[in-house]
Amino acid sequence: MTEVRKRKRKGKRLFKRMQRTLTALFFICLALFCFVILRVIYIQAANGNRYAKQVLRQQQYQNRTIPFKRGDIVDAKGTTLATSIDVYSVILDCRALKESQQKNKDILDTTASSLHRYFPDISEDDVREAIEKHPDSQYRVLKKKESYQSMKAFEKFMDSDEGSGKVAGIWFEKEYERKYPYPDLASSVIGFVASGNAGVTGLENQYNSYLNGTDGRSFGYQNEDNSLEKNVVEPINGYTIQTSIDVLTQQAVNQAVEKFNNKMAKAAGNHKRGSKNTAVLVMNPNNGQIYAMSTYPTFSLDDPRDLTVLYSKKKIKSMTDKESLDALNELWQNFPVSHTYEPGSTYKPFTISAGFETGTLSAKNKFFCDGGESFPGGVYVRCESHHGIQTIREALMHSCNDALMQIGKKEGAANFSRYQHLFGFGQKTGIDLPGEPRTNTLIYSEKQLKSQPINLATNSFGQNFNTTMVQLASGFCSIINGGTLYKPTVVTKIEDESGNTVKKNEPVVLKKTISKATSDRMRDYLKSVVTGGTGVKAAVKGYSIGGKTGTAEKQPRRQGKYLVSFIGFAPVENPRIVVYVVVDEPNAADQAHSNYAQEIAHDIFKTVLPYYGISREKKQKETDKK
Repeated sequence: MTEVRKRKRKGKRLFKRMQRTLTALFFICLALFCFVILRVIYIQAANGNRYAKQVLRQQQYQNRTIPFKRGDIVDAKGTTLATSIDVYSVILDCRALKESQQKNKDILDTTASSLHRYFPDISEDDVREAIEKHPDSQYRVLKKKESYQSMKAFEKFMDSDEGSGKVAGIWFEKEYERKYPYPDLASSVIGFVASGNAGVTGLENQYNSYLNGTDGRSFGYQNEDNSLEKNVVEPINGYTIQTSIDVLTQQAVNQAVEKFNNKMAKAAGNHKRGSKNTAVLVMNPNNGQIYAMSTYPTFSLDDPRDLTVLYSKKKIKSMTDKESLDALNELWQNFPVSHTYEPGSTYKPFTISAGFETGTLSAKNKFFCDGGESFPGGVYVRCESHHGIQTIREALMHSCNDALMQIGKKEGAANFSRYQHLFGFGQKTGIDLPGEPRTNTLIYSEKQLKSQPINLATNSFGQNFNTTMVQLASGFCSIINGGTLYKPTVVTKIEDESGNTVKKNEPVVLKKTISKATSDRMRDYLKSVVTGGTGVKAAVKGYSIGGKTGTAEKQPRRQGKYLVSFIGFAPVENPRIVVYVVVDEPNAADQAHSNYAQEIAHDIFKTVLPYYGISREKKQKETDKK
């Protein structure tokens, strides 16, 4: 009995010791657990970012840019002038190819040989070298800018019975390459892009922010168990720029300019170029839209840095970097927009229009041309001929400088200066192309015209001040369209890739220059210039054309260097098209003939008038039938 009690007491003591031990162990474990929790919290707070980066470095992290497609540039009828086409980079995943080689020891050789067969520029050694030097890389570019056709042909091979299982670790990354379907057409207007989708000249530069889109992105990571977390943000493509340029009109202009310059170069015998510069501007006088714009010599948009159109290979090789850059800038210039020059007699309609508007001129006025005018200091400004008595119409027809100097004097410095500004001279036109210069310092102020009468005299017939082609053409349009000066434009609207209009360039009226009555009279006078005056070479049989010639002696004077021009319009009664031609230093011993410019204008009118549905004169039709 006593023995039994002893065993019971002993059992109770053992149970209590075990209970105490378990309780102690529980609290020890709880304390350790709390310590671990607190330590984790501390580590997270103090070093979380550092450890997170270490974890990410151990994972296969992918972050790839998806390029946007740069917007197209199209002509008035939707013909593509500039676009971006799909090209592909050939990418090698070295790790994937190495892993496949463990299962198929021949896969490296068959992958390398297959690539070389479809992409000859990728040698088999290129693939082997990439595997040896970068075995863990998942992104090695083997070749860039492969065509869509080549890429599809290779993919088709991989899916075929012949190629199945013979290629591993190869994939393609799409990008875009800028292409110009008409590389020699309106090059200075369209412009081109450099790397990074940066527009360098022309519309590519002016509308760069609209043409460019926003890159997309594919990002995520692949863990050791090959599970992939991936997110894709799609790119936003650039907008399409629709222009007022008409491909067929531009081609007609290019052909006329090329024909003339080839003829002049051949006649000279020892020069590649027919002139220093030849430029043409074709526009709609009723809204300011540009139909064609040409500069000679020009460049190809496929190779805009080719200077062989200006210089010999020997000369190019000897150029310094600065000389090469200066030569390229000369080649890329858009003459109608960026070049300033003395306009010559094409300015005479402006002087006469201002005279009629101010009431200082009357249709009954007559002037006597005795060969020139004398000015203080023994200065004599001559006329090309002794024209005798001239009406205002005849003064335009014969381009009489003496009569215009008398008209300018009659008009006065204040009126002349006011209308010169009203027509837009000395101001930027605001055309939507880069490179338009300021010309406010290139014309005389009223005070200068008044203090030195010779300035007013020479300005009246277009010498001794500078303008640009777009400036003069815009002002001239206002003379023949009833007196409305429009802002010249090249872009008509901007659309997104779904065809929605983002921006529309409506015609912008800048100011009113002259009355309809003066405009009607000037059109009639300018028709006489073409039918029986200095502009007869520009005439096209059967069509009603008006215009004005220009022969400006370049500075320094008496060096035999001239800029000759012709600006014309049709039909006279209701003008729908204006053609302005400038030939700067024609390659001839005697440069002082506007016939050079008229010849080009004639060829352009002959082609484009039927194209624009402009009818022939009724009287001429009846004469032709007889």
